[in-house]
Amino acid sequence: MKIATYNVNGVNGRLPVLLRWLEESKPDIVCLQELKAPQEKFPESAIRDAGYHAIWHGQKSWNGVAILSRKTQPQEIRRALPGDPEDIHSRYIEASVGDLTVGCLYLPNGNPAPGPKFDYKLDWFRRLTTHAADLFTSGKPVILTGDYNVMPTEIDVYKPESWVDDALFRPEVRLAFKNLVAQGWTDAIRHLHPDEKIYTFWDYFRNAFARNAGLRIDHFLLTPQLAKRLKSAGVDREVRGWEKSSDHAPVWIQLT
Repeated sequence: MKIATYNVNGVNGRLPVLLRWLEESKPDIVCLQELKAPQEKFPESAIRDAGYHAIWHGQKSWNGVAILSRKTQPQEIRRALPGDPEDIHSRYIEASVGDLTVGCLYLPNGNPAPGPKFDYKLDWFRRLTTHAADLFTSGKPVILTGDYNVMPTEIDVYKPESWVDDALFRPEVRLAFKNLVAQGWTDAIRHLHPDEKIYTFWDYFRNAFARNAGLRIDHFLLTPQLAKRLKSAGVDREVRGWEKSSDHAPVWIQLT
């Protein structure tokens, strides 16, 4: 089973890229972030024609998350992270897909830091950690994947010294990710590639992709029963180089 996560940076504007990648890569389950489309503007018909069932939580111009599945209709569990009923950002959706529980997330960027946006990021992270603990202790096979907007360690960023004050790399955020993983989750990419420089995002500016000046901010966290089934993991880096592509590349894992 192949499962992927992809921050599409605008599902309608990048639809040709998304459909091409779906056709070439053929993942069984896909989590999308940054749809940047209201609920009624999600390209459901095109996704269905590509062979996928879908659920999604849209938002005009910003955010937005979706879960796609080739074999079965995802059964929605929730479309908001618990803990703050006044948070209207479309950043989390969770579903049962076969025997799996899949949480698709788009964690806040948090810049500029310090400031209200950074405070919101840390609060969102706390809510995610609380909910993740409940998922972990449920005993179910769970995947938490998406754009976490955090580089966990120095190997996950091309030039660490340039990012020390950025909300994606500040100590508070890295500690929050560390505490989340410490519940018992497996960071799939790092588990299989502990020492490699692997990036999932390259900025549009300063020729970042050509220079491989990237960041690893898109992650898969797995419960122990899924970690035992983890066969391979990687990044479809070439997709970032396609015309009119997102600034992220798809990230994937393969389970036995």
